[in-house]
Amino acid sequence: MRRFWSALGALALVGLHWPAASSAEPVRCDDPSCVPGINRVVALGADCDNVTYFVFATTDWGRVVFCDSTRGLSPRYFRAMPVAGIRDFDTPCDQPFNQMAQAPDGLFLFCGPKLDRNGAGESRWIRGDHYDNPNSNF
Repeated sequence: MRRFWSALGALALVGLHWPAASSAEPVRCDDPSCVPGINRVVALGADCDNVTYFVFATTDWGRVVFCDSTRGLSPRYFRAMPVAGIRDFDTPCDQPFNQMAQAPDGLFLFCGPKLDRNGAGESRWIRGDHYDNPNSNF
């Protein structure tokens, strides 16, 4: 009987250390509430330091803001356009020029035009920090 309980205890310990099965599909995130890092509380217009990754935050009254720099000035928190949640870089998006998102790695994304060599384009999730974006007028 003692062996039975010892074996059962050993199995229980192995079970506690066994990795949980992962989901086959990633968790979908379609709104700001599930964006990593957005739970920081900041003041609108306050200084910030990263305009490329994990740029989103909220104000104390719940407004979504993002860190950006305009006209070469130091980065500050501005009001965000609608945040679509988590999206993948360079994938199709809808409603151009009206949505922001965050890539799984934290990259700041913007739904905007991506032009081909002929000048035709489609709406895609592009970098929101204007880096390597030939269509940016900022």
